[in-house]
Amino acid sequence: MDKDAPYRKERSEVARFMRRLYRQGLTTTSGGNISIKINPDLVAITPSATDKGRMKWKEVGLLTMDGKNLTPALKPSIEHEMHLSIYRKKEEITAIVHAHPLFASAFTAMKIVINTNLTSEARAICGEPYLVRYALMGTGELASLASEGILKSDILLLENHGVLTAGSSLLQAFDRIEVLENAARMTMIVDIAGNKKPLGKSRIREIDRLFRR
Repeated sequence: MDKDAPYRKERSEVARFMRRLYRQGLTTTSGGNISIKINPDLVAITPSATDKGRMKWKEVGLLTMDGKNLTPALKPSIEHEMHLSIYRKKEEITAIVHAHPLFASAFTAMKIVINTNLTSEARAICGEPYLVRYALMGTGELASLASEGILKSDILLLENHGVLTAGSSLLQAFDRIEVLENAARMTMIVDIAGNKKPLGKSRIREIDRLFRR
């Protein structure tokens, strides 16, 4: 490890995906957070109060799994405990993306579900997202609820808040939030247009078997 640039590669990757998240319109300048589990004891995570559209690797913090800040010049994300709780709960998860994409977040404030059965891609990538009941952002309650929810789905809809996706890589977690946002848009389009034609049960079972759900 370079003493002058500890875990630069991993922190650069987090910063790159955060800039990508912003460019894709999936988060705002101050919203959202991304993390990766570097090893069983260490996490790289985006900080608070940083321009997400221009984030650089030096602005990505390092936390131990018990919450010790190894980059004290950086204030950890308000949702860092939610990330850590999920990593502790489900060890195979190594990357988390949390943001507030417009359409998917709108569904967290409505009594309507995002229909991931309109296309085979959405079903394959997203499966059935799980709705986590409301808790104040940045609280231990939200962290606890999210870590329990992650056992039910790697895609969480945080009620009246936003979306969290997890995966075995940043690419997988990012893909899930991007496809989910497209599924949310598609749900609104077909509901407005009417005459929707979702995948049938047999087609859903085929996809689920293929992707081992």
